Amino acid sequence: MNNKFVKFGVPIVLIVTGLAYLAFSGIQESKSYYVTIKEMNEMGDGVYSKRLRVAGNVQPGSIHRQGTHVEFVLAEAGRTLNVAYSGTEAPPDTFKDNANALAEGNYGHDGVFHAKQLQAKCASKYAPAQPGAGGAADGTAAPASPPEKAQAAAPSSM
Repeated sequence: MNNKFVKFGVPIVLIVTGLAYLAFSGIQESKSYYVTIKEMNEMGDGVYSKRLRVAGNVQPGSIHRQGTHVEFVLAEAGRTLNVAYSGTEAPPDTFKDNANALAEGNYGHDGVFHAKQLQAKCASKYAPAQPGAGGAADGTAAPASPPEKAQAAAPSSM
């Protein structure tokens, strides 16, 4: 009986321990904290060891591109943060001046946030339509005519 435990029990314990370690390290690696620029500045030395997500508006004129590497400045509530994005994909098309951006990565001892992922959206593009706005002059479609008038105007094939 003791020989069977050694033969099967030890490998099972090693496999379960290895899987538990991989699961734990995977969770730790993918975990990120969402913070504002102000909160990040108040974190002290703990800011350097954590994976963070920081949001803000891209400061106009601060975007400098070199292939997929982009350097820019995020601004939020009067505070700014220098960001260097060096992900594997190019920044999204909506990444422009004044766009709302979310950078995920680590804050370095050099005072720059090193982002590995970048999301952006243009606030004006996704804003709800203003009442009274619209019409063919601004690129939106004009209201369609009622169906009965459209049918009466169509030529008959008989």
